[in-house]
Amino acid sequence: MKIAIEFFTYWHCGSGSSGGSRVDALVARDNKGFPYIAGKTIKGHIREMAESLDDSDFINICFGSSEEREGKCYFSNAIIEEKIDKELSSYLFTTISSTKIEENGIAKTGSLREIEVVVPLKLYATIEFDDDSKKYESKMIKAFRQVKRMGLNRTRGLGRCEITVVGESNG
Repeated sequence: MKIAIEFFTYWHCGSGSSGGSRVDALVARDNKGFPYIAGKTIKGHIREMAESLDDSDFINICFGSSEEREGKCYFSNAIIEEKIDKELSSYLFTTISSTKIEENGIAKTGSLREIEVVVPLKLYATIEFDDDSKKYESKMIKAFRQVKRMGLNRTRGLGRCEITVVGESNG
């Protein structure tokens, strides 16, 4: 199943690296320098929504259980499929800053934080099912349709998104 993840706001799915003194958290990039979302990140966000469906067989078979680490569904990395000139890739990124404001209205010393974010765009990934998990395809769609935000600072307005099956109408 091919899915599209369309972002409507800036988003940050991190690499775990910092940009030294310039940026506290960098976005994950592929070997060409383009942003991507790791399959395990997609799997985690969808699993969180799948747990609300209250179907332990679905969760254990597709995502894995505590006894058996791997599920029967494979989640690829989400990538940009459109052809983008390498020289233009820098326009996909920007930096946002935040700081903690004390009760007196003054910024707390040392609290300035800058993170790299990606502009709103659409990425594509696949979810592969084996024979055991194929019967849960419709539940997987229900689960990922519940994902409304992805990545860092979801509660602060970043990462608002929609996941759809490619070729499916949104109506």
